[in-house]
Amino acid sequence: MKKESTAIGLKKDISLPVIFRSAGDKSKDPFTIVIPPPNVTGKLHIGHAWDNTLQDILTRYKRMQGYDALFLPGMDHAGIATQAKIDARLKEQGISRYDLGREEYLKRAWQWKAEYAAKIREQWSKLGNSVDYTRERFTMDDQMNRAVRHVFTQLYNEGLIYRGYRIINWDPEAMTALSNIEVIYQEDKGKMYYFNYKVVETGKTFTIATTRPETMFGDVCVVVHPDDERFKDMIGLHAINPANQESLPIIADSYIDMSFGTGAMKCTPAHDPNDFAIAERHHLDKHES
Repeated sequence: MKKESTAIGLKKDISLPVIFRSAGDKSKDPFTIVIPPPNVTGKLHIGHAWDNTLQDILTRYKRMQGYDALFLPGMDHAGIATQAKIDARLKEQGISRYDLGREEYLKRAWQWKAEYAAKIREQWSKLGNSVDYTRERFTMDDQMNRAVRHVFTQLYNEGLIYRGYRIINWDPEAMTALSNIEVIYQEDKGKMYYFNYKVVETGKTFTIATTRPETMFGDVCVVVHPDDERFKDMIGLHAINPANQESLPIIADSYIDMSFGTGAMKCTPAHDPNDFAIAERHHLDKHES
């Protein structure tokens, strides 16, 4: 990714009171506050003002006590969130990132960063933050990237990072995974659908209720409560999935609510975190549907 001419995009002749700069004076005790880097997705809000004011008070107090105090400014690229903002702007112009291509899109991304970084600095200035702009950092700076790669590699070599299957949130517009905090949750009213399952070994039929029939093709088992007398004789046997005729093991797990639905549940690990946890506990396949 092509970087800006300067890491922080500031003029070289920036005017900054010398008292706000950390001189690295070894004769003084150091005191540092790293400003929680705001995202360059937009302007600062009242929460930033409140937070920064408290940090600035502490820094100024320590500076007056004789510490070599540093209030370190910086900003976060907030990758996916910023991309969504840039995509929205492009959409208003009737174009998409696919129309632009990689290089031109990255150019627009850096332009966005420069635009909102300037606005954030202006707001910091109005707040009176005693930050040292000569040390400002951006999370996409070369030194930041090197530090992240170094720590990630170290943790991997120490066996603290590993690969594994997890359920993710998928954004069909940005075509990328999202973290849980980037998702807006809402409760929707569902409808119960009832399906008959046949036990392979005995030919007995029982019913399962579900609100997600479309996930039946990803089912890996049928789950009942170990204390449910209605299904005790089925535990350890197999049931036929009516959607694709696959044979599913019938297992017992205390997660099941015996009073909900019919008391028997189909388990789709690739589509539900609770189902995923059941599959983990019972060492079952977690394939996608």
